[in-house]
Amino acid sequence: MIVPFALMIGLFMLFLDLKHKLWFWQLYTTVRYESPMSWGAWVLMAITPLSILWAASYIRELYPKWNWKFSILKKLEKWVIANRKLIAWPMGVLGVILGIYTGILLSAFNARPLWNTSILGPLFLVSGMSTGAASIMLMSKDHKERKIIGRIDILLIVIELFFIVHLLMGFLAGSEVQISAANLFLGGKFTAPFFAFVVILGLIFPAILEAMELKGFKVPVLIPAALILIGGLIFRFLMVEAGQITRYLY
Repeated sequence: MIVPFALMIGLFMLFLDLKHKLWFWQLYTTVRYESPMSWGAWVLMAITPLSILWAASYIRELYPKWNWKFSILKKLEKWVIANRKLIAWPMGVLGVILGIYTGILLSAFNARPLWNTSILGPLFLVSGMSTGAASIMLMSKDHKERKIIGRIDILLIVIELFFIVHLLMGFLAGSEVQISAANLFLGGKFTAPFFAFVVILGLIFPAILEAMELKGFKVPVLIPAALILIGGLIFRFLMVEAGQITRYLY
């Protein structure tokens, strides 16, 4: 149920961010394949109703006495339940595009050295998948499911750490402005929050806790899941804030 709500909040926040709000509808009358913003707008528009249908098909499992009242809604519910796999595939594809879109949108800003890298899209995607796994662990009541998702999340954290190292190493091997961008996280003003809240508390420590839980230690699922979610949020704030500082002209 949280997914469609989060998507609607995301659409609303994007609307608030627009300068010319009365003309937002033009995003949905034009398709520009070379524009990340156009891709993002259309993907959000497509995945939101699908996620609402998906969540609605499970509502009786949460509220057995739920009554849709209208026969057309009952028929729609039966059809969605019978065709969940058919809906899951486009949702999965759209979810991947949505996860990678934010990083690609930022990387399209050539004037910002910190953002202008092809690794940003995959990094945001893996980070989003990790926070998604943390959300599942947080809400799941099935211990077996939490263990499976925990194993997946450990792998995602390792991949995310690899991308972060690759990102910084790529900048350090680049031009002077790219080195300056990397130095924001390697001795600059963002070093402490980045390594404390993102790398250590948001990635390494939760991975250790998840590994301990898999080994049989009793670890409250709330701790690693909450740390991953907070770390993922802080990571996005830092990347957006730091990226706006970097530039090619000094």
